[in-house]
Amino acid sequence: MNPIRILVVGCGNMGASHATAYHHMPEFEICGLVARGESKVRLNKNLGANYPLFDDYEEALAKTNPEAVCISTYPDTHEEFALRALEAGCHIFIEKPLADTVLGCERIIAKAKEAGKKVVVGYILRHHPSWMRFIEEAHKMGKPLVMRMNLNQQSHGFMWDVHRNLMKSLSPIVDCGVHYIDVMCQMTRSKPVWVSAIGARLTDDIAKDNYNYGQLQIRFEDGSVGWYEAGWGPMISETAFFVKDVFGPKGSVSIVAKDAGASGKSDNVDSHTKTESIRVHHADIDEKNHFTKKDEWIDMTDEPDHQELCNREQKYFLAAIQNNLDLTNHLDDALNSLKIAFACDESVKTGEVVRL
Repeated sequence: MNPIRILVVGCGNMGASHATAYHHMPEFEICGLVARGESKVRLNKNLGANYPLFDDYEEALAKTNPEAVCISTYPDTHEEFALRALEAGCHIFIEKPLADTVLGCERIIAKAKEAGKKVVVGYILRHHPSWMRFIEEAHKMGKPLVMRMNLNQQSHGFMWDVHRNLMKSLSPIVDCGVHYIDVMCQMTRSKPVWVSAIGARLTDDIAKDNYNYGQLQIRFEDGSVGWYEAGWGPMISETAFFVKDVFGPKGSVSIVAKDAGASGKSDNVDSHTKTESIRVHHADIDEKNHFTKKDEWIDMTDEPDHQELCNREQKYFLAAIQNNLDLTNHLDDALNSLKIAFACDESVKTGEVVRL
C-alpha cells in the first residue's frame, strides 16, 4: 500500500512529537508542515528533512492534497480546521480537546460520520500502559471511589507563552481537565450527575473573563466523587503539583512519581505522563485492626516515554484508517469528557452547582 499523505498543522510541543512519529513510520508520508511562526523550520531541521513549509492552512490543504491531517494547533482553531479537512476528504488526528465548544465538537463528529472519515482525538493517557494499569487497579478498590488528581504547572519562559495563548479560548480545568475527567469516567464506569468548581484569576496577563487556577468536583451516579485541580503561571506553587490518587472501600492505588513529581518538573511535558511506580494499599484488617497485607509496589520504570506514547497514538490512528475501526465510543467519550469540563467551567463562572 502507498503511504498515507499527511499534513501536519501546528509544529509546537505536540505537533513536533506527532510529526516525529510520522517521519519514522513508513506507512505515513508527511506532505507539509504548517505553522505561523518558525517552529516548522526548527522541526524540519530537527528531523533532518526538507518537507514543504506553509504559513497558511488553506493554501497547504489545496497544494498538498493530503489524505490525512494532524491538527495540533490552539483549541480555538480546532473546529474550523477539522471541518475544512473533512470537507477535503481527509482523515483527522486532532489534539484534545476536540473543539473549544460542545457544539463545535458535535459538528465535527457529525461531519466525520457524513464524510465516512476517521477522527482520532489525542487522549495520550489511553495509550499509556501504566495509566491503563492504574485504572485497572482502581477497579479492584470497590465502590464508591474517591479520586484525587491534579496537575499544577509553574510555567515560565516559553511555556507561559503557550499557556497564555491557550487561555485565550479555554481555562486550565477544561484544556487539561478533559484528560483526567476521562480517566475518572473509566475508573467509575458510572454516569456523572453534577459538578461544582471554583477558580481564581491570578494575573492581568489573561482575559478578564478567564482564570488561570481552577478546581473541580464531580459526583457520579454510583456515589463516587472526583476532584481535579489545575493552575498555570509563574506564581503557581510546585508543592504537591503531581497528585494521582484513588481510594475505595477495599483500599487505595496511587501513582508515586518521585522524579517526575520533583521540583522544577511541573511545566515539563515529558513528566506529565510518567508514573514510575504505582502503590497499592489493601484495607483488610484483623480483629485488632492491624493490616493483614503489606502495600504492593508496581514498578513502572520501563514505561514508554512521551515520544513513544505519541508513536502509539499514531499507530492507533493508522489502524483506525487501515482496519476501518468503529470510533463511535472513542468520539462519544471525547464529547462526554468535554461536556463535563465545560459544565465545571460554567460552575466557576456562575458560582452554582451544575447538574448534568
